[in-house]
Amino acid sequence: MQTATGVTFRDATDADVDELVALVESAYRGEASRAGWTTEADILDGRRTDPESVLAVVRSPGSRLLTVERDGRIVACCQLEHRGEYAYFGMFAVSPALQGGGLGKAVLAQAERQAREMWGVTRMHMTVISVRDDLIAWYERRGYRRTGRTSPFPYGDERFGIPRRDDLRFELLVKELG
Repeated sequence: MQTATGVTFRDATDADVDELVALVESAYRGEASRAGWTTEADILDGRRTDPESVLAVVRSPGSRLLTVERDGRIVACCQLEHRGEYAYFGMFAVSPALQGGGLGKAVLAQAERQAREMWGVTRMHMTVISVRDDLIAWYERRGYRRTGRTSPFPYGDERFGIPRRDDLRFELLVKELG
């Protein structure tokens, strides 16, 4: 679906996996991620995702990897997963060069619309690393609220990165979709 912002939304396919992994890595890890504001480079080393994990999301029933293209390039993505009464939002990435220009806001709004339309859910859940104050504030400005419910960071499981500090945990954020 083409939008006024000049981007096209579609579901990811197996053929997109390598480009999606590169996008997610560029938005969160390493020096390239510092071009945007969503970097986790100061709190985590290692990988953010891998081809197997992305392919699992693409192929999972009840899950979608919403892919956003501009001029034939994938510039953003997010995972939507149906979890009964709510949808889970994750693997959100916007190309660092395009961050701060409203694309992320448009992707989030589209994801919320699609979750309501596809699954009839009235709430969106996500987890954010609790020390990511700027990112949490961004979500709060879009109607998400902190629940105070946390889960431990999986220290020792390098699929989630290699922590550079010992106080990481995930906090659940929730939005009523109405």
